[in-house]
Amino acid sequence: MSGSYDDSVGVEVSSDSFWEVGNYKRTVKRIDDGHRLCNDLMNCIHERARIEKVYAQQLTEWAKRWKQLVEKGPQYGTVERAWCAFMSEAEKVSELHLEVKSSLMNEDFEKIKNWQKEAFHKQMMGGFKETKEAEDGFRKAQKPWAKKLKEVEAAKKAYHAACKEEKLAISRETNSKADPALNPEQLKKLQDKVERSKQDVLKTKEKYEKSLKELDNATPQYMENMEQVFEQCQQFEEKRLRFFREVLLEVQKHLDLSNVASYKNIYRELEQNIKTADAVEDLRWFRANQGPGMSMNWPQFEEWSADLNRTLSRREKKKASDGVTLTGINQTGDQVSQPNKHSSSLSVQSNTVQSVQSSYNPFEDEEDTGSTVSEKEDNKIKNVSSYEKNQSYPTDWSDEESNNPFSSTDANGDTNPFDEDTPPAMEVRVRALYDYEGQEQDELSFKAGDELTKMENEDEQGWCKGRLDNGQVGLYPANYVEPIQ
Repeated sequence: MSGSYDDSVGVEVSSDSFWEVGNYKRTVKRIDDGHRLCNDLMNCIHERARIEKVYAQQLTEWAKRWKQLVEKGPQYGTVERAWCAFMSEAEKVSELHLEVKSSLMNEDFEKIKNWQKEAFHKQMMGGFKETKEAEDGFRKAQKPWAKKLKEVEAAKKAYHAACKEEKLAISRETNSKADPALNPEQLKKLQDKVERSKQDVLKTKEKYEKSLKELDNATPQYMENMEQVFEQCQQFEEKRLRFFREVLLEVQKHLDLSNVASYKNIYRELEQNIKTADAVEDLRWFRANQGPGMSMNWPQFEEWSADLNRTLSRREKKKASDGVTLTGINQTGDQVSQPNKHSSSLSVQSNTVQSVQSSYNPFEDEEDTGSTVSEKEDNKIKNVSSYEKNQSYPTDWSDEESNNPFSSTDANGDTNPFDEDTPPAMEVRVRALYDYEGQEQDELSFKAGDELTKMENEDEQGWCKGRLDNGQVGLYPANYVEPIQ
């Protein structure tokens, strides 16, 4: 036997059986394991609740950001409402996941905590009362049998020692008969030794058999007592196992949103909103509000009057004021039902037609900028549209060149020598350090290693104007290239 019952019982364990002395400790340890498993289950539920909360917050932030982008973007009509329905879905699902988080913490977590407190009672000296009771019960049941087992082991040891001594005495006697140097008296002593050894073997054998029989007689009572204590431990463990199963079923109900009526309604409503998108209706609205259906104050003959202010040309008006407001445009009957954000009155600013360029650098270290990856991604998402719904458009027109950043360069990249307003730019050959995919129509796309010509220096937002070898002219991030030495 490999273990011992206590210090007074030096019995070796011959197997891994529960019935061996001291092997009940595995059953006792299960009580302490049960307490720890309660802590593990609470930690598991707590982590899941935290995930539910973070997911709900991310859904809310995503819905808020994209709802603003769609509302300010160029999409309109029923398709816009269908698109916004996804953000409404996210907000509603976010609320459900917050409810899941609340149920996990306020119901399941607290239920396990309270059950653990009621099932396990700590002692002042450490450990649990239930563990000590099981330990004492097994020791009491095992003590009588272990005492008899110790006697059996001692008797067996004595019997085996007597057998060994008998064999040694017989061997000496046999060898002495072949030795002529021994006198009869010495030979007689050896024979007496053999006789005594045989008698010791008989005595120790008898004692060994007797102690073994007593152990066999005590075994049924020992098994009954051990079974009784073991059953008590089984009942305690059964309560924990059944409780865990009950809690896990409740957790499953809280996590399973497929059985929640409001969850199903969210996607039923989302599907209805998407199906209500009507391309014909949206095109009709756009024709009435932004196309040929709009009213127009067509030019009419006007008598000259000295009292009227001097009429300015269109280009003089553009230079004299920052913006022009078109008035007198009456809405048709189709426009009444649309939101105010689709009003046909346009406030025109002279410098409004500009593309928003992103200054995000994907190779920039977070620690250097103090911003997170998600913030950088947000900045990129904000530039999803190059203009907004309410963005104003220039109404002036002329046969002359407009304020086009590429107007001074023809398709071949040659500058106009007669353009006195635009000073000649210093062209520099540069090489791309990284791949870049243009996000807007006025941006260049190139691969790492490609060469191009820089036509204008970096502006305040970190962009340069350049020309590819195929003649395409556009903008690119200044920190994506390096001069060719």
